[in-house]
Amino acid sequence: MKTGGTGVRTLRGALPGNRLSGSGLGWVPYLIPALAFYVLFMAWPLLDSLRLSFYTGSAGLGRVFAGFENFRKLFTEERYSQRYWGAFGHTLYFFLIHLAVQNVLGIFFAVLLTRPSMRGRVFYQTVIFMPVTFAVLVTGYLWKLLLNPVWSGPFLKGLGAGFLVRPWLGDRATALTVVSLVSCWQWIGIPCMMFVAALRNISNDYLEAALIEGAGGWQVFWRIKLPLIKPVAGMIAILTFVNNFNAFDVVFAMENVNGAPNYATDLMGTLFYRVGIAGQHPVGIPDPGLGAAIAAITFFVLCVGVIPTLRATQGRD
Repeated sequence: MKTGGTGVRTLRGALPGNRLSGSGLGWVPYLIPALAFYVLFMAWPLLDSLRLSFYTGSAGLGRVFAGFENFRKLFTEERYSQRYWGAFGHTLYFFLIHLAVQNVLGIFFAVLLTRPSMRGRVFYQTVIFMPVTFAVLVTGYLWKLLLNPVWSGPFLKGLGAGFLVRPWLGDRATALTVVSLVSCWQWIGIPCMMFVAALRNISNDYLEAALIEGAGGWQVFWRIKLPLIKPVAGMIAILTFVNNFNAFDVVFAMENVNGAPNYATDLMGTLFYRVGIAGQHPVGIPDPGLGAAIAAITFFVLCVGVIPTLRATQGRD
C-alpha cells in the first residue's frame, strides 16, 4: 500500500504542467484579456463619470471643480429637482409594472410550457420569444400606430370596441402605463425562457415524492418549484431592475426624449440624455457634470437595490 501510494505521487509529480497547475497561477494569462476589456470599457468610464460629477462646464469651454454643487442642484433647485424626482418616480413605476406583469406572466407561461401534457410547446415558445428579436424602434413605432385612434379607431368601432378608442399615448394618466406594458410585451420572452430552463432543471424525484404524498399542483409549485428556482427569480428581478433604470429607447420610440406628454413618461434615461448629452430643457446646453451626477445617483440606487437582492436570493453554492 505504501509503495503504491508513493508511485502515484511520483507519477503525479512527473505529469507535464503539474508544477504550473500546483502553483495556482496557470489561469492568470487567460484572465488578462477579459480584465483589460473590463477595465478599459467599464471600470474606467464608471470611475471617470463619478469624477466628472464633481465638475461643471464642458471639455471645450473648460471644466471647473464644483464639489457637490451638481448634486445640490438636483435636490434643492426646483427647475432641476422637479424633473429629477418626476423621472425617478416614473422609473420606479416603470420597474414595478415590469416586475408585476412581465416577470409574473413569465413564470406563469414557463409553468405551462414545462407541463408534460403541453402540446405545441415549440410553437408557443416561438410566439412568446419572437418580440424579443424585434428592434425597439420598430416595435415602438408599430405600437404607436396601433394605439393612434386615427389608425385603429375605425377597426375597433367595427368590432364593437369603441370604448378602446382614445389617445392612450397622449393622456398623462395612461401614457406611462401603456409604454410600460408595450415594453413588457416585447421582453417577456427572456424571463420566460430563463424560468423554463430553471424549472426543467428541477429533479423529478422531488416532484414524484410530492405527488406520492398527495400534494396538489399549486402546493407543488408554491412549496417545491418556487423555492428551488429562487436564485433564478432573484437574478431576473435584478436584471429587470437594472435594465428599467437604464431604459431609454422605448420612450424615445413611442414618445420623445422630453417624456411626452408633459414629462409624463420621462425616465432616468431620458432625463440623463436630455441634460448631459442633448442639452435640452432645463439646462439649454449640455451639462456633462450634471448628467454625470444623475448617472452617479442612479449607480448608487442600483447598488442599494441589487446587493440586498443578491444576498437574499443567491445561495452560498
